[in-house]
Amino acid sequence: MGTDSEGVRRRDRHDIIVENLTSDLKAKTLSELHERFVKSFMDILVLAKIEKNGPMSGYDVIAFVHKKFNLLVSPGAVYYLLYSLERDGLIKGTWSQRKRVYALTDKGEEIINEILNARERIQGLMSILFTER
Repeated sequence: MGTDSEGVRRRDRHDIIVENLTSDLKAKTLSELHERFVKSFMDILVLAKIEKNGPMSGYDVIAFVHKKFNLLVSPGAVYYLLYSLERDGLIKGTWSQRKRVYALTDKGEEIINEILNARERIQGLMSILFTER
């Protein structure tokens, strides 16, 4: 028959295992939420980055997202986004040294400035979203 100290050690191990599982689940959930936010707002991120730093290629976008958000996005997703932004008249692609680079159009500059100027309203909306229970 086991001693009381063995029972305590078993409970301690059980508690540690439960804590680790809970911690892993929280980390996974936060990681998935982080990825959803970045992917959902990638158009705004790209427009803002081009507005701030000038023209970017698809590879530049992939590298930016990876470096800034520690998220590796597929080239297919990035080029689809760039083509969509170009089709909507927000960016214009030109060939430069064997790669296509994208710069803001006047319409794109106007749109991103409106979004960036609405920062407080957007933060308020996010605050409401995360305080509702």
